Amino acid sequence: METELNKFDNSWYWKNYNKSSFIKRIFWIIIGNTFINSYLPTPIFFKIWLLRLFGAKIGAHVVIKPKANIKFPWLLEIGEDCWIGEEVWIDNLAKVKIGNNVCISQGALLLTGNHDFTLSAFDLKIGEIIIENGVWIGAKSIVCLNVTCEDHSVLTVGSVTSKNLQSFGIYRGNPAELIKRRVITD
Repeated sequence: METELNKFDNSWYWKNYNKSSFIKRIFWIIIGNTFINSYLPTPIFFKIWLLRLFGAKIGAHVVIKPKANIKFPWLLEIGEDCWIGEEVWIDNLAKVKIGNNVCISQGALLLTGNHDFTLSAFDLKIGEIIIENGVWIGAKSIVCLNVTCEDHSVLTVGSVTSKNLQSFGIYRGNPAELIKRRVITD
């Protein structure tokens, strides 16, 4: 058997999972790329207002840096006191839920979709990402679908995880492995 991309069909996704209208998606592409996924000096309060207007649930004191790429705001929840770094890509075909006091550093990728390479049509598969309170996702790191980053876990710079991260665990590498425990002192 060989890959046959001409058989690819993700219509199920639009019919059963992401029921957003075509018009809504077009407006989001225009507005999102103009004010969110841009280096324009757009005030943070205006970015958050736009994201909420398109259905995102966002808590207080959230910072969204320039060039953040958010695929579907209506599938995004962000808690309070979070930082979304420059050029973060939230590729949320499925729900992405971010807790409180989370830092997602520049260039990180939250990836809720993939393809089933065992099928000839390369079918789309999706899964949620949950990032609990106090988590730090390092610069240029990747969090894959169906992953939960438990409270205060750390994914270090350039690491990739397709498995859950334990609370207070510090993970490094591709694939990310637990290297030590996080200790927070004050």
